[in-house]
Amino acid sequence: MAMDLDELLNGVKNGTVSVDKAKAELKAAPFIDLDYAKLDMHRRIRTGMAEVVFCQGKEDAFLVKIIGKFLENDGEVFGTRCSKEQAQMLQKSMPMLQYDPVSRIISYQKSRELKGHIAVVTAGTADIKVAEEAARTCEYFGGKVSRIYDAGVSGLHRLLSNLDPIQNANCVIAVAGMEGALASVIGGLVSNPVIAVPTSVGYGANFHGLSALLTMINSCSNGVATVNIDNGFGAGFIATQINRLAVSACKEPTFN
Repeated sequence: MAMDLDELLNGVKNGTVSVDKAKAELKAAPFIDLDYAKLDMHRRIRTGMAEVVFCQGKEDAFLVKIIGKFLENDGEVFGTRCSKEQAQMLQKSMPMLQYDPVSRIISYQKSRELKGHIAVVTAGTADIKVAEEAARTCEYFGGKVSRIYDAGVSGLHRLLSNLDPIQNANCVIAVAGMEGALASVIGGLVSNPVIAVPTSVGYGANFHGLSALLTMINSCSNGVATVNIDNGFGAGFIATQINRLAVSACKEPTFN
């Protein structure tokens, strides 16, 4: 398994790692070339977050090699849009991998303290699969998450009864299908950024999420930014970046 950059440099400084060993470790920079995939092993160094594997559509043999390489080099891995069949196939050779069928995320991670606060709110129960993709992304990258599900605008009292965790969050992820009004309502109740996630949940005129997308990008509430339809991962990634900035501003310990 590859050494962490700080560990490597401190090892050279302290004399516990030879120059030749350090050179060998750095030879993989900046990526590992598998011909069919080029794994960005230095993304964590550049951005603070390691590369994520998009599993959907990948050949089984390719996926096994890609997931295995990240485990070998980083000691952890995070894969999105993984089907049950792909998960079962991967777990045969890597039984340590954990699979969540709701979010369709397969992962293995080192123990870490969760920091900050991100609220993930859904309009309905049918939106939870997208919300869980967002929430588990935040947690994998070190963010503490509050889940508030089935709190849509057709029963506004359900949302208002959960204002404390929503208003105290460093950012809020609002996940909604149908007409997608949830993000605008939350945007008018909080002082921190709202990330709107339109989902494909809805009847015919929802147009597979297009109606919610158009509502969200036309929101009259300030501080609302919108990601693509069903893109829980994208929302979780941005929320993580916002959360980290808030944690840093509070002078909490930095993230690993």
